[in-house]
Amino acid sequence: MASGLLGVGLSGLLAAQRALSVTSHNISNVNTEGYSRQRIDLNARLPQLYGNSYLGNGVDISSVNRLYDDFLVEQVRSGTSSYESLNSFSNYVSRIDNLLANPEAGVSAAVQSFFSAVNEVSNDPSSQPARQLLLSQANTLVDRFHYVNERFTELGGQSNTALQNSVGEINALASGIAELNQRIVSALGASGGGAPNDLLDKRDLALTQLSKLVSVTAIPQSDGAMNIFVGSGQALVVGANPQQLSILRNHYDPTRYEIGYTVGANTVEITNQLSGGSVGGLINFRNQVLDPAQNALGRMASGLADTMNTQHQLGVDLNGALGGKLFNTAAPLVASHSGNTGTATVSAALVNVDDLTASDYRLLYNGANSYTLTRVNDGQTFAINTGGSSPYTAATIDGVALTIASGAAAGDSFLVRPTYAAVSNLQVAISDPVKIAAAAPIRTQAALGNLGNATISAGAVNSPDDRLVVQFTGPGSYDVVDETTGAILGQGLAYSSGGNIAFNGLTFQITNGGSGPAAGDKFYIDQKVTSADGGNSGAATIGQVTVSPPDPALRSSVSIVFTSATTFNVVGATTGSPTSNVSYTGGDTLSYNGWNLAISGTPAAGDTFTIAANNNGVGDNRNALLLSGLQQKPTLAGGTATYQDAYGQIIADVGAKTQQANIGRDARETLLKQSVDARDSVSGVNLDEEAANLIKTQQAYQAAARLISTADSLFQTLLDAVRR
Repeated sequence: MASGLLGVGLSGLLAAQRALSVTSHNISNVNTEGYSRQRIDLNARLPQLYGNSYLGNGVDISSVNRLYDDFLVEQVRSGTSSYESLNSFSNYVSRIDNLLANPEAGVSAAVQSFFSAVNEVSNDPSSQPARQLLLSQANTLVDRFHYVNERFTELGGQSNTALQNSVGEINALASGIAELNQRIVSALGASGGGAPNDLLDKRDLALTQLSKLVSVTAIPQSDGAMNIFVGSGQALVVGANPQQLSILRNHYDPTRYEIGYTVGANTVEITNQLSGGSVGGLINFRNQVLDPAQNALGRMASGLADTMNTQHQLGVDLNGALGGKLFNTAAPLVASHSGNTGTATVSAALVNVDDLTASDYRLLYNGANSYTLTRVNDGQTFAINTGGSSPYTAATIDGVALTIASGAAAGDSFLVRPTYAAVSNLQVAISDPVKIAAAAPIRTQAALGNLGNATISAGAVNSPDDRLVVQFTGPGSYDVVDETTGAILGQGLAYSSGGNIAFNGLTFQITNGGSGPAAGDKFYIDQKVTSADGGNSGAATIGQVTVSPPDPALRSSVSIVFTSATTFNVVGATTGSPTSNVSYTGGDTLSYNGWNLAISGTPAAGDTFTIAANNNGVGDNRNALLLSGLQQKPTLAGGTATYQDAYGQIIADVGAKTQQANIGRDARETLLKQSVDARDSVSGVNLDEEAANLIKTQQAYQAAARLISTADSLFQTLLDAVRR
């Protein structure tokens, strides 16, 4: 009996001692990150049969378990990944938002100052100070574009550094988790299945730290290891074997870093397959904000340069020379994939800034003369078939025409960036204020001896952006109408397949395609983009436009001589028809040699009106007024946005994404805190509870010790009785 009592007491003493150790361990790790509180589990020993009754034999220590809930831990891990992704995205996008919205650093104020200077020239076109101010403000505008673009480039460099650092951290954590897997498997084997709680906590902590960087999927294995997967199923850790991520240079742009996944000797790019964590947020920032914003800024720069140049070339400077370009910028950029095996080259030309988007495009060669052009921002595809010709110029797509040379191998690809390089290459093209083309290139005049009361308007130059319609009146003849001005440019013109048709500084060809055009067929040239009417019944096709404004004969002297009050002849015109016995209707628009004007009133036979070069237009402001008017003209985004509207749209888009990211981040932070609190309610150490456990266990220990003492006393009494 004494022996049984001693054994029971000893088991209780040992159990209490172990419980004291577990409680002490919990208290000591109250501030240890990732620690899960532990609990000792006790089981009653099997009783012994005495007579017809069972007597207890004390207590055994079953196990020491950590208080842990897989679901709550996974919630914390998932919430951490989501929060870090939005937090990283918010931090980066806020930098662009602050940059664009800053009136001192943004472009909007510079655009306003530039057009204020254009207005000053229009008010006093002969003023040298006003002209010099215009050039100064043009250079300031270019500098402001460059400043914003350079900040974008800096953010791209910072994202490269952040990706590189993150990949290093991911690899280090993957190696650490693999090592912990090995130790856990060994510990489980050595203990016969007893859980190494502290090692499990360390692995869970490493997984949480990994989820701060990238979203992970953790799959437990039967031997106690944990396999970790990222992206679209790429194994990062398998048992005790970690896989390595690496930094690659983008296949199209070597200055841009991507993330690679290495298995053996093979490395594949998986950047866009990764999500969650700070890496996912950074990738989203580059794809959803930085690239579109930089492209949109380039679209604005391209639009401003192209439209200002077009109008400036329709004027004359103080020397009487036709205006040149006011700004220089780069053609669309085309980059070949570094893995291309063919020899084909692709170039791109900007045709119409009105149709430009803020997206990049990928061109893929499918083989058999077939290419697919994909708009990156929305996945829209365009089929291109070269028909075996080389070089082949594709139809205008989103304002850009591609020219493809032969030699591509199936699978070769190219990245087309219509506006990416526009800002970095933007420059003011002139430095001499005399060369600002503020005057119109033509002047009109009525002969002093005219007898009628007809008057002639000042005249204007036809723009190459006007919408032209070529309408066939039969298989061999056509008319040309400028729908923008309403002028008839040509009537009854003879058609020759493949022959040049030139109006308004535009040259194009219409070519038979097996058969020629049919009566009623129409072709359009709108904003320099050609197209055929969908209802055409003939087989003729229209090619691309060559742009060289203005009309070569623009400033040639032309006379309009009335042969009666209702008819006139045109003398000296090289483009435009008819020129003989033309029917006169007062107020109708007339167009020859690339200009348009109107004659109103009642002329008399013999009345003459002349259109000639404006050789002494020092005080003429007509072209300066047209340049100034471009500020309020919707020339971008499909004719819906002015320059400042386009910049405002960039600010609005980035601002909306910033606000959305901040709201999402704050919401995720709240959810993450709730998940952490729920996990800590199960796994966290509560000092008050541990103090109570300490007292309870201490009392159990003391009681067990007293039981042993009592057993000893009983045994001594028994010995004393025997001795008597």
